[in-house]
Amino acid sequence: MPTPAPMDASRQTPLQDQTERLFLEGPRSRRREFWMIMRIMREFIVGFRVLHFVGPCVTVFGSARFSAGHPYYVQAQRIGYAVSQLGFTVMTGGGPGIMEAANRGAKEAGGRSVGCRILLPYEEGPNPYVDRMVTFRYFFVRKVMLVKYSYAFVVLPGGFGTMDELFEAMTLIQTGKIHDFPVILMGKDYWQPIVDLLSRMADVGTIHTADLRLLYVTDTVDEAIAHIQEHAVERFGLRPR
Repeated sequence: MPTPAPMDASRQTPLQDQTERLFLEGPRSRRREFWMIMRIMREFIVGFRVLHFVGPCVTVFGSARFSAGHPYYVQAQRIGYAVSQLGFTVMTGGGPGIMEAANRGAKEAGGRSVGCRILLPYEEGPNPYVDRMVTFRYFFVRKVMLVKYSYAFVVLPGGFGTMDELFEAMTLIQTGKIHDFPVILMGKDYWQPIVDLLSRMADVGTIHTADLRLLYVTDTVDEAIAHIQEHAVERFGLRPR
């Protein structure tokens, strides 16, 4: 079955671009809202068609701002390689930095690598290491795709977008919307303030103490892979492709 072509930002007219930016700025005419719904539905349909047969996946999150050679880039590259050797498809946001590194590692291991790219005004193009790419205008559609096909989530240092993706996955697990998939934070020093905040939240009762066990924090690729092996591969009875 032919793969639908990714949506191209260069085809967007100034009026369409303005419409996208105004999406969350309040109610509009019913006709304009209807066509917005159609665009959103199209993104979901394209995403489901392109990604339906790519799994099982492990999604790697992290900053787009680290260049090749940076320690976090190298670690993400090793993660992508090792995850691929487990038999998983490596899924990322399809951009540069940590995303590129994880896709690159998967490619070097001879595994499959996919990307779910978001269109942003000043975002670089997709990285060259993905076998399959789907492009989205809406963050919430993209986040569904990054979660839907994955059995584990590996989170390297990142900014607002990475935090959004991390807590999206955590919320879905906490509320039972998805299975209790492993969520791994790579880089103890970087994530320690977040771990401290979560402990404080448990202390005051805004989350349950048991919720702290949803996260596994490590500095080593070997420990991360062992955690995925135990809590994803063995638990869900997965078999290498």
